[in-house]
Amino acid sequence: MIALLASFLISTNATARELVASCRTMVPANVELSGRIILRNRKGISQAEHDYVLSRSNSVTRLTVDGQPCAPSSDSSQRSSSICGTDVTWSDLTLDYLWWDDISFDAAREGESVHGQVCAVVVLKKGDRTVRIWIDRKTGALMQAEEFEGDRAVRRLWGTRIKKFGERWMANVLEVETAGSGHRTKITVEELK
Repeated sequence: MIALLASFLISTNATARELVASCRTMVPANVELSGRIILRNRKGISQAEHDYVLSRSNSVTRLTVDGQPCAPSSDSSQRSSSICGTDVTWSDLTLDYLWWDDISFDAAREGESVHGQVCAVVVLKKGDRTVRIWIDRKTGALMQAEEFEGDRAVRRLWGTRIKKFGERWMANVLEVETAGSGHRTKITVEELK
């Protein structure tokens, strides 16, 4: 099935909706991830570290940071608010924008590469929020995401390392940067159950 899906994605005829649906299949439906959120200054020196546990079961997502529940309201502005003063938001950890309904190609950026992988570039919108994502056309993997305010990118997320957990390959180190903040946050995935 995955090989069939991968060969489908190489096709330039895949719609933006089909590419995003494929990307969603790589996000485990029932999972528990745990790791660290590390805020670093421009020189890479750690400023703050937090433990997190993200669990998803039966379409319900729960997040704890340093042992405390962290749940945003349905208000989209809270989903894009930083966690513990880092660059990380609820949306970064849950990738909730992959389930938004307003999906279209960014034709001007089609075929851009991220880490040497040719990508489809897709724009997702919900209310006043806009996220641009880069999806590897060969694998359907999410390679990078940027959140916008108006026409200006204000935050960027990208994977820097992948690891095999059981039979599943996934990014185990992600970087998140808020434009003009003077710092960057690293998200590590240390355990996947």
